[in-house]
Amino acid sequence: MTSTPPAPHADPAGDLAPRLAGWFSTAARDLPWRAPGTTPWGVLVSEVMCQQTPAARVAPLWEAWMSRWDTPAALAEAPTSDVLRAWGRLGYPRRALRLQETARAVVDLHAGEVPEDEAALLALPGVGRYTAAAVLAFAFGRRSLVLDTNIRRVLARLDGGVEFPGAHETAAERRRAWEFVPPADADAALWSVSVMELGALVCTARSPRCGECPVAGSCAWLAAGRPAWDGPERRAQSWEGTDRQCRGRIMAALRGHGEVRLSDVAWPDRDQLAACAASLVADGLAVGVAKGLTLP
Repeated sequence: MTSTPPAPHADPAGDLAPRLAGWFSTAARDLPWRAPGTTPWGVLVSEVMCQQTPAARVAPLWEAWMSRWDTPAALAEAPTSDVLRAWGRLGYPRRALRLQETARAVVDLHAGEVPEDEAALLALPGVGRYTAAAVLAFAFGRRSLVLDTNIRRVLARLDGGVEFPGAHETAAERRRAWEFVPPADADAALWSVSVMELGALVCTARSPRCGECPVAGSCAWLAAGRPAWDGPERRAQSWEGTDRQCRGRIMAALRGHGEVRLSDVAWPDRDQLAACAASLVADGLAVGVAKGLTLP
């Protein structure tokens, strides 16, 4: 379902947006998809890659990807095995499959051009509410509600006076976040990228650097003495010995060797290895062959 923006409100924090914009103009990272002339397709690719993967890791792979598949049509026609190899170690390789499905849908339904319409974006494979809003803002300069982990954390501290937002977005949180979005399209897009960057560089989850924050004087959490989070325990995501690690080990072998026997994959739990191999086949990330697995 698409979202209808509420009527623009004045910035509830006064001159918050201009202060953030000024900070962003000097402190922002030089990420390649922010360069002038980046196409909507390039922005969409960056947003998919940056889901659950730090931007610094994404940047070189994004550049290589765009030099190879600079249009949806180019990716749509690529062998899926090449797409999975190019995804490399970004993690969550199903994103690569969804991105290729998205490219095919853009070609089939939109003449190869990323649509500038929220409903059309949401109808693309693997494009959810956040990605659609980010593409509207960063590719087309449109007013939209971009609400990722970084922005939610900044607003929770700045406006809510708590260290972290709740585990899940709520309707009330979205309504309040809309009130911060400036009314003009260009200002709204700049607001979104500025707040996101602030959360990534300064207002971080583990070590916020309040002394460097351009809006510290407006922060309810700082004014309250930075009270510690008293909600449900926030557990770090495990990795060692998980199915994710096991699947990653198999995918690394497939990217490097093409066809792989499970007996050649180093993993202590052979039952887990077999189950993870089966899950990769079920997800379309591998194909079973007589002697093991291969890329699709």
